[in-house]
Order: sequence, then C-alpha cells, then structure tokens
Amino acid sequence: MLDIAAVLAFAAAAGLLTVTPGLDTALVLRTAAVEGAGEARFAACGICTGCLIWGTATSLGLSGLLAVSRLAYNAVRIAGAFYLVYLGIRMWARKHEFHLAPDPLSDAAGRNEDGGHRWFLRGLLTNVLNPKVGVFYITLLPQFIPRGGGIMTYSFLFTFIHVAEGLLWLTLLTIAVRPLRHWLRRPAVTRALDCGTGTVLIGAGLGLALDRRR
Repeated sequence: MLDIAAVLAFAAAAGLLTVTPGLDTALVLRTAAVEGAGEARFAACGICTGCLIWGTATSLGLSGLLAVSRLAYNAVRIAGAFYLVYLGIRMWARKHEFHLAPDPLSDAAGRNEDGGHRWFLRGLLTNVLNPKVGVFYITLLPQFIPRGGGIMTYSFLFTFIHVAEGLLWLTLLTIAVRPLRHWLRRPAVTRALDCGTGTVLIGAGLGLALDRRR
C-alpha cells in the first residue's frame, strides 16, 4: 500500500523545484513568444521526456553510473556543455549580420511542417545531455521513499509525478504568453528574448563545462 504522506511530500518538493525559474522555463517562454504555442508545446514535451528518461534510468539503477563513474559523468557533461553553448550561440546569431552553417535544428526549419519535432529534439537534448538532471533524481528520489517501500515502485511513481508537474507548468507558461505574443514578436523584443535565452543557455553550458564536483 502506498504511503500517501510520502507521495504528497515528494509532490510538494518537486512542485517547488519545477516552478523555480531555470533553463527549461527560459527555453519554453522564448519558444512560445517567438515561435508559437505549438512549437513551445513540442519543446515542453521534449524537456519532460528527457526527465522521464533520467527518472527511468534512476529507477532501474542505470544512472547510478554517474554517481560512481567519473568518466561517464564527464562524457555526458562535456557533450551537454557543448550543445548548450552551441544552441545559445545560435540564439545570439539569429537574424544577425553573421550566419553559421545551416543547422538541422534551425529556427527556419522549425517553421516547416515537421518543425515541431525539431523543437521536441531541442528540449529533449537540453535535459538528456545534462548529467545534473540524473544526479538530481539520484539524490532526490531516495529521500522520499518510505522505509520498507518498494524502491523501484516509488522511484517510477515519483518520476511520473515530477514529469506531470513539469508538463503542467510548462503548458501553463505557454498559455500565459499567448495574450502577449503580438507584442513579444516585435523585432526589438524578439531580439532581446533571443539574446536573453542565448545568454541563459551559454551560461548553463559554461557552468556545466566548469563543474568539477565529481
């Protein structure tokens, strides 16, 4: 039988962490404002799928490798850092005087008929290539598993609760941006959003690259 108190405690803690502004919030807000609600929903689904992958890996014990293997942690960390910095640079370079080589995840491609899938991939990679998400699950989930409770059962349950909260929060952000989208799509505002989000992405990437805790 489930320990309802433990489930509610985890839901409250995970909810507070979910609504704390961060990389996921910045990416979805920028996407909703500049690209549209459809693309933002795809990005949100990608982000939450990344969390689901890490949570599932934690439940199965696979992501425990990050806690014991410096090589595994650093491999994912470096790949994630490069990707976040690259994505941030593309945000800064958007509609600027210089242009990078064509990007399969570019904003122009994002407006074609399969563009939503590209935004899904962007959201997915920002989390899958971030080992800190895996460490987050490794450290948080066990704290709320009651004594004598099934570790795998509670781990999967807590993962789904966190993913559901994340999807709900990012969806609400997308809806909240909709009434302001006409104003947010002004060139100066769009440029500011691109630069701001690009800065967040680059900062997150550099922070990941310089992380020497392991």
